[in-house]
Amino acid sequence: MTTRLPRQVLIPLIIACALFMENLDSTVIGTSLPDIAKSFGTDPLHLSLAITSYLLSLAVFIPASGWVADRFGAKNVFRAAIVVFTLGSILCGLSNSTVELVGARVIQGLGGAMMVPVGRLVLLRSVSKSELVRAMAYLTTPALLGPVLGPPLGGFITTYSSWRLIFFINVPIGIIGVILVTLFIDDVRETERTPFDGRGLLMTGVALACMVFAFESLGRSILPLPVTAGLFAVGIASLVLYVRHAHRAPAPILDLTLLHIRTFRISVVGGTIFRVGIGAIPFLLPLMLQLGFGMTPFESGMLTFISAAGALLMKMTATRIIRHFGFRPVLVWNAVISSLFLMSYALFRQDTPHLLILGLLLVGGYFRSLQFTSLNTLAFADIAPQRMSRASSFSSTAQQLSASLGVAGGAVLLNLTLMLRGGGTLVAADFTWAFAVVGLLSLSSVLMFMRLAPDAGAEVSGHAIAPVPPPASQGSARVQPGE
Repeated sequence: MTTRLPRQVLIPLIIACALFMENLDSTVIGTSLPDIAKSFGTDPLHLSLAITSYLLSLAVFIPASGWVADRFGAKNVFRAAIVVFTLGSILCGLSNSTVELVGARVIQGLGGAMMVPVGRLVLLRSVSKSELVRAMAYLTTPALLGPVLGPPLGGFITTYSSWRLIFFINVPIGIIGVILVTLFIDDVRETERTPFDGRGLLMTGVALACMVFAFESLGRSILPLPVTAGLFAVGIASLVLYVRHAHRAPAPILDLTLLHIRTFRISVVGGTIFRVGIGAIPFLLPLMLQLGFGMTPFESGMLTFISAAGALLMKMTATRIIRHFGFRPVLVWNAVISSLFLMSYALFRQDTPHLLILGLLLVGGYFRSLQFTSLNTLAFADIAPQRMSRASSFSSTAQQLSASLGVAGGAVLLNLTLMLRGGGTLVAADFTWAFAVVGLLSLSSVLMFMRLAPDAGAEVSGHAIAPVPPPASQGSARVQPGE
């Protein structure tokens, strides 16, 4: 026991170092977006592509992460991914145009695509299922420091220095991560070799890229409508072709048969719907506070960081909550609560007391984080060890796709609002309908979570379902064998 507990803590903390870097980067750019746009001489809505391109790069390359980790070893891949992500961060800080920034963000996405799912795979193969909830809490608690520190740090740097520094702060974190991985992470890999599904990766990449970019184009009005429709058509066609390919390939890049596992299917599909709505928050909220309410990036960051602080507090109670109630009640009721808090942001006005905003963001962040922890754990509850790498790739791809669609969807809603009122610049009222719509979208995920069995994921959660007593015998009637 003396050697087991430190390992259960040490491995998640090292992996969390990479998650911290990624989450810090994701949150600081949202706060700094208006100033970056001003520096490049472009509209903040157009710079949503800087967020979407990173998330899309993750979604395109993540499907290959499981195979790469099994082929070259999780330690080598994880370490190389941190190096690539750090180099991408340096290029972001040196960018002088939207095109350069988007290209650098794609490189960051390539590193993140291998970094996060491979890190999770190391964790999944290092702990038993009964310890998975606790290990996930250890993993995500330090990682949540990124969203806690990101908005105020990014706002402070952008207000009082240069936005370029928000990317350079990843350099020392990346160096520390490489050293820790080299010293302490085992070289986990599968002994069985499977062929690389290059055709499948191409099909999924084209499908995801076309559909997300088409959706992004709707939000920024940069392409003619026929071209946007054509992108949608190519994306859907590529997706259909991949589904046919996946049923024939011996080792498809995204294993669709995982969806036959009920807990995995509901976690992925329901989680994707929930995350699309929630994924709009890092884009919509800083823009509303800065462009709508006239706050500086630092003032905005000092308000929005509180959501991550609420998420950090939740990690201390997640294990007990899931064990007491079980996955199904938590996912159903918590989706309702989280969505209502998201919709409440539509009521924010310039004269809304900051204390009230802080309170709603704090509690909303708490419940959203509980939902994410539950979803991330339930997804792997019934997955066999030899399929963990493919399940991790599939789950991570869905998560990043939903985050991309959330940002793009937020931009679409703002653009539609501007069109309906005849154009102009964004004002506070433009964000009301956007928050209401994305909140309703997250709420609709309840329909999926209600399909879970009462004892879903009980081996992982530790929640005991009371046994149903046998019916009392009536009279002298007895059930005979075979009846």
